[in-house]
Amino acid sequence: MTGGRTRQHGREAEQRAQRHLQAQGLVPVTRNYLCRMGEIDLVMRDGPALVFVEVRLRRHRGFGDALASVDARKQQRLIRAAQHYLQRHPWDGPCRFDVVGLDAQNRISWVRDAFGLA
Repeated sequence: MTGGRTRQHGREAEQRAQRHLQAQGLVPVTRNYLCRMGEIDLVMRDGPALVFVEVRLRRHRGFGDALASVDARKQQRLIRAAQHYLQRHPWDGPCRFDVVGLDAQNRISWVRDAFGLA
């Protein structure tokens, strides 16, 4: 798969994830927050909480589950990117990390507080 096509699929997955989360009552804050620490796919509000969302797309089951693909190294990059975000956009309320996985059958899996930090 080419890089352009991969990015297009990634953007579509992020849009689907955002629509799904909005249907559950979350409010979008920003998309694709990029800093030298990494990237956060979606930043949303869930009531008083600020939610950093990692969107994972798995088009082929042979590559493993989308949610399982967020390993400890990826978690640390997301945490550092979130710390960078919070330095520039102070937030007094609680924060958490969610993971939204999408698979080839259009199923969406949403794991709240995926890192168990809240």
